[in-house]
Amino acid sequence: MGEIKTGKDVLALVKAEEIEVIDLRFMDFPGLWQHFSIPARELDEDTFEGGVGFDGSSIRGWQAINESDMLVKPAPETAFIDPFFSARTLVLICNICNPVTGEDYTRDPRNIARKATNYLKSIGIGDVAYFGPEAEFFIFDDIRFDQNEHEGYYHIDSVEGRWNSGREENPNLGYKPRYKEGYFPVPPTDSMQDLRSEMMLTLEKIGVLIEAQHHEVATGGQAEIDMRFAPLVQMADNLLKYKYVIKETARKHGKTVTFMPKPLFNDNGTGMHVHVSIWKEGENLFAGDGYAGLSEMAMYAIGGLLKHAPSLLAFTSPTTNSYKRLVPGFEAPVNLAYSRRNRSAAVRIPLYSTSPKAKRLEFRCPDPSCNPYLAFSAMLMAAIDGIQNKIDPGDPLDKDIYDLPPEELAKVPQTPGSLREALNALEGDHEYLLKGDVFTSDVIETWIEYKMENEVQAIDLRPHPWEFALYYDI
Repeated sequence: MGEIKTGKDVLALVKAEEIEVIDLRFMDFPGLWQHFSIPARELDEDTFEGGVGFDGSSIRGWQAINESDMLVKPAPETAFIDPFFSARTLVLICNICNPVTGEDYTRDPRNIARKATNYLKSIGIGDVAYFGPEAEFFIFDDIRFDQNEHEGYYHIDSVEGRWNSGREENPNLGYKPRYKEGYFPVPPTDSMQDLRSEMMLTLEKIGVLIEAQHHEVATGGQAEIDMRFAPLVQMADNLLKYKYVIKETARKHGKTVTFMPKPLFNDNGTGMHVHVSIWKEGENLFAGDGYAGLSEMAMYAIGGLLKHAPSLLAFTSPTTNSYKRLVPGFEAPVNLAYSRRNRSAAVRIPLYSTSPKAKRLEFRCPDPSCNPYLAFSAMLMAAIDGIQNKIDPGDPLDKDIYDLPPEELAKVPQTPGSLREALNALEGDHEYLLKGDVFTSDVIETWIEYKMENEVQAIDLRPHPWEFALYYDI
């Protein structure tokens, strides 16, 4: 498949590949891919300009019922042939527009990411921001969960789970990774090599370049597949393709994947360390001769990320479950400091990146439950604010955090302890996101309101199973 740039290119591809179905995909507000399909004959050049209408009132966080009509406008450069559908299907990722004014919809996450990229260019700091997320996930064999008025439970199972070392499996062959020791023995302990390779090769076939795949630290099928870095919008598109391919490949083999940050108690959670750098005219502006080979601009960008981290996490770690992972004392990146070595610091500078072209920051707080368009855009806006205002990130945290005396540790600020705290921080600190009309006040308000009502308060209302163990006999 050659490079696709225009609607004409897409139509030529449809003809050459005998495409039968066009699948139009777009992102809802919280962060799930949505889609609907049309026959291939319905796609013409006008579709790319005029769009296709649909009802936006049922999409989470979007229009009210009295203003529900919306348009999807396909982006030609996003075309790829779906590797799973039985009918020959071409997927097109779409932008969302107002059918009356024709303007891009302000609550469309992809539109926000496009505006963030354009803002970077308009202020002259750089012309591209590269992002490289390291998204982890769990591959399970079975998941059951429910909560109602009289019961609440979840049951997770994995043939790899250490908890099954004594189960009758006729025969049980052992070789189940010990807790926190899944990184990364060869097979037969790693039973999912072939499955991860199929995921990796399928991603490559649809144009998502992969650098590595491996088992992760936790037992029970934790995994990671690393994508090659890309510009902001393209990387967010790629992360959606990534999650889709991984889930569908697992399903094909009778397994299920979750990107929840903390599905297992007492073993490692699932993070998404995000590498970022800003470039201009082919030059990496984060490379220099300062700390860990960074430029002054990179240090200011760190300052912006650390200053705004509490509010930033409302987008990068946006679920109540995210804060089951971000807990002090468990190697989680909860310390709002930077370091070239310390993995509990929120910002790390990878030491293996010795080439100036490879110099970058690694923001370690995010997890893959995020909406990538919003998370990457918010990260970029925080970094830009740091650069514009020359925010000093302070001294690095290169000591072992566990060896610090209590009085010194108390001086290191930490990430919010809950989604409620992060949303409250966002309510009080979001001016940096409004610059260039990238995020709007309506987007911020809707995000806080949606998350508070549908997630924070929903969890507050429900008894937790462990509360019965703690309190039933009082």
